[in-house]
Amino acid sequence: MIKECDMAKEMLPSFLQKVEVVSEASRETCTALSDCLNLFTKQEGVRNFKLEQEQEKNKILSEALETLATEHHELEQSLVKGSPPLSILSEDEFYDALSDSESEQSLSRLEAVTAHSFEEEGEHLSSRRHRMSEGKDCGGGDALSNGIKKHRTSLPSPMFSRNDFSIWSILRKCIGMELSKITMPVIFNEPLSFLQRLTEYMEHTYLIHKASSLSDPVERMQCIAAFAVSAVASQWERTGKPFNPLLGETYELVRDDLGFRLISEQVSHHPPISAFHAEGLNNDFIFHGSIYPKLKFWGKSVEAEPKGTITLELLEHNEAYTWTNPTCCVHNIIVGKLWIEQYGNVEIINHKTGDKCVLNFKPCGLFGKELHKVEGYIQDKSKKKLCALYGKWTECLYSVDPATFDAYKKNDKKNTEEKKNSKQVSTAEESDEMPMPDSESVFVIPGSVLLWRIAPRPPNSAQMYNFTSFAMVLNEVDKEMESVIPKTDCRLRPDIRAMENGEIDQASEEKKRLEEKQRAARKNRSRSEEDWKTRWFHQGPNPYNGAQDWIYSGSYWDRNYFNLPDIY
Repeated sequence: MIKECDMAKEMLPSFLQKVEVVSEASRETCTALSDCLNLFTKQEGVRNFKLEQEQEKNKILSEALETLATEHHELEQSLVKGSPPLSILSEDEFYDALSDSESEQSLSRLEAVTAHSFEEEGEHLSSRRHRMSEGKDCGGGDALSNGIKKHRTSLPSPMFSRNDFSIWSILRKCIGMELSKITMPVIFNEPLSFLQRLTEYMEHTYLIHKASSLSDPVERMQCIAAFAVSAVASQWERTGKPFNPLLGETYELVRDDLGFRLISEQVSHHPPISAFHAEGLNNDFIFHGSIYPKLKFWGKSVEAEPKGTITLELLEHNEAYTWTNPTCCVHNIIVGKLWIEQYGNVEIINHKTGDKCVLNFKPCGLFGKELHKVEGYIQDKSKKKLCALYGKWTECLYSVDPATFDAYKKNDKKNTEEKKNSKQVSTAEESDEMPMPDSESVFVIPGSVLLWRIAPRPPNSAQMYNFTSFAMVLNEVDKEMESVIPKTDCRLRPDIRAMENGEIDQASEEKKRLEEKQRAARKNRSRSEEDWKTRWFHQGPNPYNGAQDWIYSGSYWDRNYFNLPDIY
C-alpha cells in the first residue's frame, strides 16, 4: 500500500502538468469560439441593420407613392369642381400645356356641338354613302396610290435599352397634372405617332368584310365583337409610348390588300383628341371615331381611359354599331417588369335591330386566373341571350350556346372555390407584379366556334418595340409616297424618323424643337385671337348615340393639299 502511494506521488506532477496543458488548450478553444461567436453576432447585426434599412426605405417609398397618388386625385377633383390648384406647370417642362381655364373653354366648346340636328347628320351621312357609291369621293387609281406595294418586315434600327433610365424621375413631377402634357424623354417612346397607333384598329379588317357578307344579324354581331376585341390585341407588351401628335398632324394609310383606306387628324391638342375615318375600298363599310386618351397616375401604374365613341357602319345592311374601348393599365412603372392589362365593360349596340353585345374585359385578379380574359353575351332588345362569347384579348375569341357556357361557368366556379379552400394564401396586400395565369391558352368549350385568332408576331418583334407585322409598316415611306401625301403626314415628322433610324440624340433634339415651335404657334394665335381650324374633320354629335364626336368633312382623297399649316 505504501509502495502504491509512493508511485502515485511520483506520477502526480506529471499528471498535473498534463491537466494544465489540456486546460490551456481548452481556454484557447473557448477564446476562439467566443471570438467566432462575437464576429457572427456582429455580422448578423449588420445584416439585420441593412435589412431594417431596406424595409424602412420600401415603407417610405410606398407611403410616398400613396401620398402622391392621393394628391393627384385630390387635385384632379379640384379641377373638376372648378377650383384649380396653383399651377406648377412650366412651358419649358410640359408639352404645349394650356391653362386650366383654356382647358375648360376647350371642353365647353366641345360640349356645345349641337348645331347640326341628328336628321341633318343623317342626311350628310346618306349623301356621303351616295357619293362613295358613285366614286366621287374615292378618287381615281392614281389618287389612291401612295407608293408602297411591297411592305417591309423590319425597322431600320432595333430599339434602345431603357434599363439605364428611370421613369420615376419624370413622373414625380406630374402629380396633380394631366399626364398627356408631360414631356417624356424619347427613350420611353416607340417610333410611331398616336395617329399611327390608332390605325392598328384596322389590322383585322377582314372581320368587317366578313360581317358585311353575312345575312344573319347575330353572326354579324359576332364578327363585330371579334373586331372590337382584336383592335386592342396589338397593345400586348407594347410598353413604349407613342409620340403625341402635333395639332394639325395627319396620317393616311391605303391598304389595297386589306381593302380599306384611312385618314386621321389631330383635331385638338388640349384635350388631345385624334379623329379618324376609314372606308372600305369596295364601299362596304365606314369606320370612324374620335379618341381622347385620358391618363391617370396611380402611384405604381398608369391607367389610360380611351374616351370617345367608335362607330362602324355596314352600308349594305344599313346598320350602324357603336362602342367604346376598354381601359388599359400599365403596371410597374417605378420598378419591376412593365406589363399591361385591359379591363372594363365594352357595350356594342346595333342601332338598327336593337341587339347588344356586352363584353367584360376582366382584371387579372389576385391569382391571375382572369388575366387577359374576355367574356360576354349577345342579346336582343328584350335582353334575351342569343350567344355567349369568351376568349382572351391577347389570343382568340370563341362563340358558343349561352346555356352551354353558363353550365361551364357554374362548374368552373365550383372547382375554383375548391382550389381556394385548399390553399392558404395571405390576401392582406395585393401585389403589382404580373401574375401568372393558370393556363396560357383558352380552354375550348365543346360546341364552340372560333371567331378570331391573333396572328403570330414576327421573329424580330422583341427587338422592334414588340411591333406586329402590321405596325412594322406604318411609318415606311419612299420618294413616290412623299410626292403624294400632304406635308402634315406624320411619316414626315423628323423626330419619329430619327428614332426609327436609331438616331436617339437627333430624335430628342427634333422633338424639343417641334414642341417649342408648337408653343410659339399657339402664342401667336392667342395674341391675334385666332382660333385653330381643323382641315378634314368638324365637330358634331354622333348621328347614332348623340355623343360629342368629330365627323369627316370629306375631300381628303382629292389630293388638293393647299394652305396646309407648317407644323414640322
